[in-house]
Amino acid sequence: MPPNNKKGPTGSKYQKPGGGSVNISEKSSRKTLQHSDENVKQESQILNLVSYLFFWSEKYDDNLQKVWNKLPTVVGSVVASIAVFIFGITARGEWMIFAVYLYKYIQTSGSPTYKEESEQLFESTTDWLNVRFEGYWTTWVWSTSISYLVYFGLGGFLHWYYYVRQRDRPEDWKCQPQKWLSPELERHEIMIGSLSLVFGSAISAAISTYVVNGGKAIWLYLNPSEYGYIWLVLQVPLVFIYQDYMTYWHHRIYHTPFLYKNFHKLHHTYKQPTAFSVTAIHPVEFVHMQCVLLSALFVVPVFWLNYAVMMGYVYYHGIIDHSGINFKRKWWQPWQPDCIFHDNHHQYFHVNFGFNIEYWDHLHGTYRKNDRIYREDIYYGQGKAMSEASIDEIKSEIEERKSENPLAYPENKYGYDLDVKVGGTTAGGKKRGKK
Repeated sequence: MPPNNKKGPTGSKYQKPGGGSVNISEKSSRKTLQHSDENVKQESQILNLVSYLFFWSEKYDDNLQKVWNKLPTVVGSVVASIAVFIFGITARGEWMIFAVYLYKYIQTSGSPTYKEESEQLFESTTDWLNVRFEGYWTTWVWSTSISYLVYFGLGGFLHWYYYVRQRDRPEDWKCQPQKWLSPELERHEIMIGSLSLVFGSAISAAISTYVVNGGKAIWLYLNPSEYGYIWLVLQVPLVFIYQDYMTYWHHRIYHTPFLYKNFHKLHHTYKQPTAFSVTAIHPVEFVHMQCVLLSALFVVPVFWLNYAVMMGYVYYHGIIDHSGINFKRKWWQPWQPDCIFHDNHHQYFHVNFGFNIEYWDHLHGTYRKNDRIYREDIYYGQGKAMSEASIDEIKSEIEERKSENPLAYPENKYGYDLDVKVGGTTAGGKKRGKK
């Protein structure tokens, strides 16, 4: 074998034409490290850009606080709620669909005689695509641009409203008052959420252009009387229940070992979720979730305004439930779990899979129980019995529970105190909460 032959096992040396020897594995390692450093640098630049765009409100904290203090409390709450609602429907891109149906409704005055051009015949699939999705890219660009404007604009405001102006007193409002996402994870969730927005806008732009160009595949209708007023009323609870139950199972399936490790684990990077964790999801799971949420439109006819209101409600509570703030359900929402329900899901991983109806977890035995331990490596929503846990696991569980805020629970009383013996001594402490 010639002395300068470069082939050989990893780690072998070869003679350079000019003399001297180079270890192949060392050379390869240097290239790998250099490439890795470049990736880290690029990611750091992206995260810094995200910080600059999103956390603008921190620079104007004093000015915002002065203006906010002049507003009546009720007005401030209403403004924040409207901001959450708008942020919710734009963060996934659905606003474009609602805008298109509003345009069609105004254009036709909700006429029951209005018909989509579903009977039109096309010579080829290409023909069909060109006609039905004419203007798609323009629509997608507008949808994405406006969504980003709202995402970073209102998102920056909500970041200030919820997390900056009251950061000095977390025990009054935070579900996990002693624990915070690191600045790196805050930027990371916003970066992933920004990516999800692109996919959401792509889906909504496709549906919007299809509808504008006369297509009919979804059962959103314009005239409230088209299917009768009884169905107009009944469709709201029925579609809402169907949608939430499908979402429960979609979420639960993504907590099986393979799907969790390869997709959903990204979302659980944020153990102390914020309002911006709601769309920080793997792109595959995000698209799948959107398909689940839209599936009702391919099953039954739904009045467009009813659907817009339902989705607004779902997205509003999606943000609230990920906020990490001790929001409680209102008296008229007996089905709706408090924010701590989903915060527990992020803190304890494989439990509390429901979203807007907590009954599904009671029905299927996946509701958090006081005598069970839940960890990232314990799957299927049943947890581990305390009697089967090791001393270290019990100690870890006790410390984890101490980080929860009693004020986030009904009647401000913590419901998961432990009173178990660890190493011959009783651990867990007395009941926590305020009277």
